[in-house]
Amino acid sequence: MPPREKIFHIYAKDRCIFHSLKEDEFQRTWNQLNSMVGLMKTDYVAEDLSYEEVFPLMEDQRGPAGGPSY
Repeated sequence: MPPREKIFHIYAKDRCIFHSLKEDEFQRTWNQLNSMVGLMKTDYVAEDLSYEEVFPLMEDQRGPAGGPSY
């Protein structure tokens, strides 16, 4: 069985702002967000940003492959 690719969800405070990102897309987005909150006047600071790593269920694990994990 091939290894499962993990996906990422990014949160600002308790709100999911990006979901189901592949690792390369997550890295770009995460870096951009962290740069933006430091430079721009927003309601958020770097400490408000968080992320979650998720391994989606495979078809044979009683769930749809690649479906939303939330």
